[in-house]
Amino acid sequence: MTALDTAFAASAVLAVLGGLFAVTTRHVVHAALWLVVALLGVAGSLLVLGAELVALVLVLVYVGAVVVLVLFALMLTRAPIGPDRAHAVGPWRAVGAALLGLATAGLLASVLVPLADGTVRRSDVATTQVAGQLFGTWVWPFELLSLLLLAALVGALAVARGSRDAAGPEATS
Repeated sequence: MTALDTAFAASAVLAVLGGLFAVTTRHVVHAALWLVVALLGVAGSLLVLGAELVALVLVLVYVGAVVVLVLFALMLTRAPIGPDRAHAVGPWRAVGAALLGLATAGLLASVLVPLADGTVRRSDVATTQVAGQLFGTWVWPFELLSLLLLAALVGALAVARGSRDAAGPEATS
């Protein structure tokens, strides 16, 4: 086993554990933070595989933008921070969800394990071609998406402030 295999296995274990903790925790903020850990594990796996651009975009877009937006939305809308016991499911639903998750993992393994014999070759598309398409052809949709995320953040702030301002004068009169 080489050092790259060990690094890939470590980042894969980090991604899987982060994902498991993200879906099993009862704290919403903790789930968002475990999602960051899972995404960083996936980015580490992509770095080991040689897809540096995809790893960088994953970290910048998902960790740097989407998860931060989720955390801001949780803070600004006064979502419950503690354990969410109102949406707890019964034991039969939890067992059913676990069985469905295992079936999905088995299906993915039956497709991906045969690919591990080394016959899969790298794509001929260079990183510069992908970067040229992303920052040349698709730069305006990418920028519009960032403006949409900014508008959503400002909207969440306006909703949070509007409800607080509306409650203020009623409480004093």
